[in-house]
Amino acid sequence: QVQLVESGGGLVQAGGSLRLSCAASGTFFSFNAMGWYRQAPGLQRELVATITIAGTINYADSVKGRFTISRDIGKNTLYLQMNSLKPEDTAVYYCAAQRSTARVAFTTTGNGMDYWGKGTLVTVSS
Repeated sequence: QVQLVESGGGLVQAGGSLRLSCAASGTFFSFNAMGWYRQAPGLQRELVATITIAGTINYADSVKGRFTISRDIGKNTLYLQMNSLKPEDTAVYYCAAQRSTARVAFTTTGNGMDYWGKGTLVTVSS
């Protein structure tokens, strides 16, 4: 069973930076894609950034130019570098992965992703 474990969340002031990590128990080549999603209180889960096995990257408009998704295939670890953080970035951030045998596309709310971490809380104070 694939396990995804996030780390790196915490409390930071507006304008600050954090780097999230997601350690995967399986090899990246068993996934079509991996990504980061977030969910703020009372709001729907939303896509932050995704990266496919081929390296194609997609960002939500709200984080473009501030967040960077990357991966270390040898370490089976996914990262999210978050700079210029804003209070509206406050949310629980989840790592997700879609298995390589999947036949449906994943959505901006995370439907279609097969594996999820438990999440890490990011709080940005003003």
